[in-house]
Amino acid sequence: MGPVSTAATVDGEDVAWFRDDESLAPAARGAAATLARRLGLTGHRSAEVALAVTEAATNLQRHAEDGALLLRVVRTGGEAGVEFLTIDSGPGITDIGAALSDGTSSAGTLGIGLGAVARLSDHFDLHSVPGRGTVMTAQFWPRNAESRAVPAGPPPAPAAGVTRPISGESVCGDAWATRTVPAASGPPVILVMLCDGLGHGPLAARASQNAVKAFHETDDLTPEGVLDAVHRALRGTRGGAVAVARIEPAAGRVLYCGIGNVSGFLIGDTRRRALLSAPGIVGAQMRRLRTFEEPLPRHGALVMHSDGLTERWDHETLPGLLARSPLVVAGHLLREAGVRRDDASVVVVKDAW
Repeated sequence: MGPVSTAATVDGEDVAWFRDDESLAPAARGAAATLARRLGLTGHRSAEVALAVTEAATNLQRHAEDGALLLRVVRTGGEAGVEFLTIDSGPGITDIGAALSDGTSSAGTLGIGLGAVARLSDHFDLHSVPGRGTVMTAQFWPRNAESRAVPAGPPPAPAAGVTRPISGESVCGDAWATRTVPAASGPPVILVMLCDGLGHGPLAARASQNAVKAFHETDDLTPEGVLDAVHRALRGTRGGAVAVARIEPAAGRVLYCGIGNVSGFLIGDTRRRALLSAPGIVGAQMRRLRTFEEPLPRHGALVMHSDGLTERWDHETLPGLLARSPLVVAGHLLREAGVRRDDASVVVVKDAW
């Protein structure tokens, strides 16, 4: 089976999901090779991308339950790369160190092993909870012949997210976006927006993409200013639920403003603190906006998600999760709490303060 969904959710880039079935590996391999060549990666590098994606997909086929693979473009500056994410609810990996050792490969895979996948990629992350499931991600950036064995590309971004459409739809009505703004001193300010277009399908996706466009174009970078801009952009659409967070590492705080059923949380080693949103529909009926201020948790993260995820997830039951990359955290939360009867989206910011 080919991609079961495509949605422009990450700065306009295509996002493709592949289900866990017997045609997963060949479909993912072909898509990965085509995508790498389209982005201008060399033939050798495109083959490495295809090989790594095939190994990951074959592992899903052989061992996963309710597994899926996401393939998408990542960009920074003038460069573009390929990223994949795998999510499953399978038996998990009891010894990750052994799984990443040279010469270790599960029965039925290509035989290159996850350690080789990690070496072929420029950024690799894996987290598994025995009895619950595994999330793995890797990025592949251009390499020339001289730097073939040297990781390339930019450092991983502090914010990452994932969207998934309702079962039976080909596009997702949710979207997320981030902006980084230089601060007068210290680390940059990070703005995050998540929009859940009302309903699902193309009309919901149109509302969310209008929200993303307004988010990137507005000059008022307060949460209330961004929401006002999005509210104007969503008039004439279905509207949506929208939340905006402004993370100020130098001040040690986050400013949060939300309308509708979008959930926001600050999570740390021992607690989860909810961020408040007001009732309403952005683009239609929006009450007077109110911004809430909260301190940033040490070594913690900001999580925002649509109601396509229940709030019954508990990061403390996933040992070591907060040490992983934002995309792996987002993938685990989607695996833990995502529902099939609605569009789902989750974005995570960490390692930014």
